[in-house]
Amino acid sequence: MQNPMPDAGPGRPSAPTGPLVSDSAGPGTPDAERAAALRRMKTVATGLLVLLAIIFVVSFALQEQHPWLRYVRAAAEGGMVGALADWFAVTALFRHPMGLKIPHTAIIPRKKDMIGESLGSFVQENFLDGDVAREKLAGLKLAGRAGAWLRRQPNAERVAAEVTASAEGLLDAMDDVLVRDLLANLVQEHMVEPEWSPTLSEVLGKVTAERHQDKVVDLLVTRTGDWVTRHPEFFLTSVRQRSPQWVPEIVDQLLAERVHAEALKYLAAVRDDPQHELRSSVDGWLADLEADLRDDPVTQAKVERAKEDLFNDPRMREWAGRAWATTKSALLAQLRDTGSDLHRALVSALMDLGGRLQEDPGLAARVDGWASDGAQYVARRYGPELVGVFGETIQRWDGRQASRTIELYMGRDLQFIRINGSVVGALAGLAIYTVATLVFG
Repeated sequence: MQNPMPDAGPGRPSAPTGPLVSDSAGPGTPDAERAAALRRMKTVATGLLVLLAIIFVVSFALQEQHPWLRYVRAAAEGGMVGALADWFAVTALFRHPMGLKIPHTAIIPRKKDMIGESLGSFVQENFLDGDVAREKLAGLKLAGRAGAWLRRQPNAERVAAEVTASAEGLLDAMDDVLVRDLLANLVQEHMVEPEWSPTLSEVLGKVTAERHQDKVVDLLVTRTGDWVTRHPEFFLTSVRQRSPQWVPEIVDQLLAERVHAEALKYLAAVRDDPQHELRSSVDGWLADLEADLRDDPVTQAKVERAKEDLFNDPRMREWAGRAWATTKSALLAQLRDTGSDLHRALVSALMDLGGRLQEDPGLAARVDGWASDGAQYVARRYGPELVGVFGETIQRWDGRQASRTIELYMGRDLQFIRINGSVVGALAGLAIYTVATLVFG
């Protein structure tokens, strides 16, 4: 990569510096280890060149006395040529060889912007293209793999822990005053501002059309009948309080028993007769109320006033604030307790989801489709912006510093080019000399 002679000298750093690779990297850090490995490989490649030069000098001096050394000289000569040529080629990537500004050298410092654009285009075409992303994800069958992973309880607990930690952080970060104001605005927009009368009329119409009032009447009649049966003394007390003092006690007793029996008889008749007059009266009252809510301005005004009185009551606002605080505290307590019902339910739900992703081909196909569509959308929507990061980042790099950094990461492997060039050059030189000797003598 560099001149075989040491590059380091006074005022000239021997290790990469700048924002890409820090000079402060101490022993044992990845950058320091890479720099040490690069220096070792440079020493090996340069040492091989020096060895070939020594062999060439010795064989050249003694080839007249020992003709076989001509083959050694040719091999050493070819090895030096190959080593020097590959040293020049590798070094030209990162700097001007020997400081000479030869054309088409120091390629990386001069062409770093073009390299950044080319790298971005490569990533865009091969990784961030929408169709490519969709095709690769479609072949991965992510749903099945995710289901198998999620079905295991330790994995489900890990996901649940991350979900609960995120939810806990979100709740902690919430401003209670802002939340209350938001809830108040939502209530104002969706509950206070709309008129209630049309909605109540529509709901009441559906209730009566489906005869839900019959269940309410049955419940009230049954509960009232049970209470009347258990409290006959109520009727006796009521009769005595309203009866003149001169009426005999036995008369009050008989009258109370008769009223009690008639009340039970009436309630039984209401319970057993679907067409009872009480039920008809309830139906008529509900029908009138529905019509008034729909068409009567007076009834509608009463409903609106009742609504405003309800939501403008300070006690309602106070209750809403306490409800949010209580709900938040309860959620945080459940989230922080890994043995809580909420945590166990979340783990169970995640494991169940994993099982369904494995066992339900339709669900797995839909999830895979969503993942592929999502990847395609992200690639098309944000791919150009992500690719632009490559070019912008590399453009901000200092040319020499970028060259040093790339050399640090790639230089060790590139030194093998010098070593291979020496070996291949030696073999080529030996082969050429041998063929020439056999042909021309």
